Amino acid sequence: MTTHTIDTATVKRLVEARALRGAAIIGQPGGWSIMLKYGTEERPLGIQRADKPRLWRSLDTCVGYLRDELRIVKVDLLDATQHDAESVLPGKSRPDAAERMRNAFAAAEHDRWFREQVEMGLKEADDPATQWIPHESVERDRARWRANLVRQTENGDS
Repeated sequence: MTTHTIDTATVKRLVEARALRGAAIIGQPGGWSIMLKYGTEERPLGIQRADKPRLWRSLDTCVGYLRDELRIVKVDLLDATQHDAESVLPGKSRPDAAERMRNAFAAAEHDRWFREQVEMGLKEADDPATQWIPHESVERDRARWRANLVRQTENGDS
């Protein structure tokens, strides 16, 4: 089986060997793809673990990937004839992604805080200078406090 796309690792090796003849950014419904020329071949940059062209929703992100990840700074062609930004790609619509991310960050922050509190409690419990209050003493104080509240309630005091 022959593949129709070229993966990122291969492109990086071709760039290092200066074997690429050119790169083009091609507009697609829903985003932008990259076509690469090497030897007598012209193939799209593919996604990982599948023989499908990689697609970026934003032209800026696509150009940034070319420049920063692949180290390709010159583009031979920018073809926007087939580009349709309004086209929704199947499986790509995630309107609740921002809310999920906010929840994930809040949960991570709470987890960090909770672990910090547990660690502080363990250190305090292990500290020989910690003064412990006996349970019986706490119960006596609570009983006095409760009796005082009951008395105030019965007398109508506030």
